[in-house]
Amino acid sequence: MAFIGFAILIAVGMALVISSDAGQLIGLTQDQTGQMIPLILVLILVASGMFGRRIKFSQMLSGIALWVGFFAVVVTGYSYRYELGNISQKVWSELTPGIAVVDENSQIARFRKGFGHTFYIGSQINGAKISMIFDTGASAVVLTHADAIAAGININKLRYTIRVQTANGTGKAAGVTLDEINVGGIIRHNIRAFIAEQGALETSLLGMSFLQTLEAYTVSKDSLELHG
Repeated sequence: MAFIGFAILIAVGMALVISSDAGQLIGLTQDQTGQMIPLILVLILVASGMFGRRIKFSQMLSGIALWVGFFAVVVTGYSYRYELGNISQKVWSELTPGIAVVDENSQIARFRKGFGHTFYIGSQINGAKISMIFDTGASAVVLTHADAIAAGININKLRYTIRVQTANGTGKAAGVTLDEINVGGIIRHNIRAFIAEQGALETSLLGMSFLQTLEAYTVSKDSLELHG
């Protein structure tokens, strides 16, 4: 019971520390200092359990050291949460090159170069998830036959009268207008595009009809940035 009373006194003391904003002495804001109270109370309860069960002093020290270490990791992680978030985004972008790392403040979508020294772009066209290749040599967005079907385009009404150059040689495509295309949170409507005839194209292309709507796009050795 005495230990519980001691815990209450500590909690009251912490409340006074928060109200006086004393946490600034160790670089914590008032909100951050307040968030420490639950962790400290957990440590107190664990310690009280140790005393109640008459645990050896050496075991008690080990338990306290474990919880202090855990508390230090939590506080450090919280203090560097933004830096850790940026690191995790970079690691994720390396493992999944087609996934955009989006900077919401600057409206920039970043992509890492994939295998084969190609920028693969994860996009949504008319709500359908479609993988594309960044291609400034394409005058417009070009969709494969299968991707056009996934995007809800009625291919039965298309007329393949436009000659296009693809990796497989010269082929034919049909002109369409895409209702919506979303690339890394950058959304555009009514984008001119081509639908390649079946077998003429292996992967859809993110071409100039979309890219020219951007404020800018920059390409470095391993990184592509699309500025919305």
